[in-house]
Amino acid sequence: MPVHNAAIADVFDEIADLLELTNGNPFRVRAYRRAAQTVRGQSKELWEDVSAGRALKHLPGIGADLAGKIVEIVTTRTCALLTQLRGRVAPGQVELLRLPGLGPRRVRELKLRHRITTPAQLRAAIAAGRAVGVPGAKTATGGRLAAALEHRGAPQRMLRSVAAPIASALVERLKGVTGVEQAIVGGSFRRGRETVGDLDLLVSSTDAAPAVAAFCTFDEVSDVVARGRTKAAVVLANGLAVDLRVVPPEGFGAALHYFTGNKSHNIRIRQLARRAGLKLNEYGLFRGARRVGGRTEEEVFAAVGLPWIPPELREDRGEIEAARAGTLPTLVERSDLRGDLHVHTDWSDGSASLAAMVSAARRAGLSYVGIADHSRYLGATHGLDGEALARQADAIDALDVRGITVLKGAEVDILEDGSLALPDAALQRLDFVIGAVHSAFQLSERRQTDRLLRALDHPRLTILAHPRGRLINERPEMAFDLAAVLTRAAERNACVELNCQPSRLDLDDVGCTLAREHGVRVAVDSDAHGEDGFAWLEPGLLQARRAGLTTADVLNTLPLAKLRSVLALKR
Repeated sequence: MPVHNAAIADVFDEIADLLELTNGNPFRVRAYRRAAQTVRGQSKELWEDVSAGRALKHLPGIGADLAGKIVEIVTTRTCALLTQLRGRVAPGQVELLRLPGLGPRRVRELKLRHRITTPAQLRAAIAAGRAVGVPGAKTATGGRLAAALEHRGAPQRMLRSVAAPIASALVERLKGVTGVEQAIVGGSFRRGRETVGDLDLLVSSTDAAPAVAAFCTFDEVSDVVARGRTKAAVVLANGLAVDLRVVPPEGFGAALHYFTGNKSHNIRIRQLARRAGLKLNEYGLFRGARRVGGRTEEEVFAAVGLPWIPPELREDRGEIEAARAGTLPTLVERSDLRGDLHVHTDWSDGSASLAAMVSAARRAGLSYVGIADHSRYLGATHGLDGEALARQADAIDALDVRGITVLKGAEVDILEDGSLALPDAALQRLDFVIGAVHSAFQLSERRQTDRLLRALDHPRLTILAHPRGRLINERPEMAFDLAAVLTRAAERNACVELNCQPSRLDLDDVGCTLAREHGVRVAVDSDAHGEDGFAWLEPGLLQARRAGLTTADVLNTLPLAKLRSVLALKR
């Protein structure tokens, strides 16, 4: 079974956590964190290079030692260093590290100040109010930690980006089976949700047996839960459950529709079918006992008087009414994106040079790219102060590039009081300024709202980055009044970001919909930290489509001249 990039990155992240927990060398900690980031940013699976005996020299920032550990992880499915580090700490501390909001520093403080080394001890301390003294573990945090402890061990939804390579491999395997006409993953995966609980795989074939056999013998299957004539259920090595259903071609569209839409969407479509004197189920469209359609999804929708509805919209959030009224949006597509306005280089925490990132953006088909390295306030990222930002602006001006325009920007920390971490004078040469919260996530809703409103009042802030500050399955979103923030953004000609990093996807689809309703453009940005980072535009686009965004709603679909005029409103 191959070891995917996400699993390799998880090992490096845990090594970094344990090194930090045991007071390891901070430069070594940083090396492992950057290695994890680099590995996650690769669009190509590293196990393929390892299996082929190819060197890993193409990975920026990955030296011989880290490359050797990647080979070790891929070939042995473990890492001796990780095993060694786990042996240095109490087993309960490893479990504490897996709780959202508890990083190595807080876990260390729990031990030193409160003698807490297990989740059970933490639960008791929170109940008694004794964990309040831990830095950052205020009452609100205690509530979130208590909730996390309560749900500890419950099945966690997997990031779609982690499931995607496996889903693709399964589809390709089944497409190669004799007799298979189509193979598509349905469910929340097809709707583009940011996480998935399992996968529903639909196959069209007149002979189900070969497809079922190929599915059950897929090399990443760890357990065959059920196996029948036309269906099977397995659990993969990474814990993901996958269900297979093989249907005849004449009913494939009906089955695909059934296994794609959420429950309420499907119920409403079936109600429309009944009103038309039809019966719609996973096997097809029927009038009485006679099948009258269902080969394609288009047939299903046409039978109930609707145009085809894109999968991303099938959540019963107004898409049926829009389809009936003929007002379904023409959703933004990857080819509509002309640029990316949130890109990092090795001037801060990126893994590639300025020239390399610009070349990668051009290869990704973009006509402009915005360099937005971190401000120095976020010390762990080697951020830029005013002088360094000026030197970078000179370096951008000196670039000899063709076929793409490079815009000068910066990702500047929004401080707790709402001010920006760089002085106004340092921002004057920039084409745009991204404001981002990277600290004090636990402020009250009122204080967090005031903080963001003040930041948006800054005359140079162009884009509010990853506004909710969440990390999916790791850190909850900040509490603030999004409607008030969007109202202020509209008043100040500012935009908000849909950060495409799979662990962020922030704003979420509901937030992006609210932005559209407030007339605030959304910047769909990769937040690329390496040359392969532009691949993350794809999952971001799925999120934008779930929000019903069109080219008119997305900032970086604008041609360069129009973009410059919009950016100039904040200069």
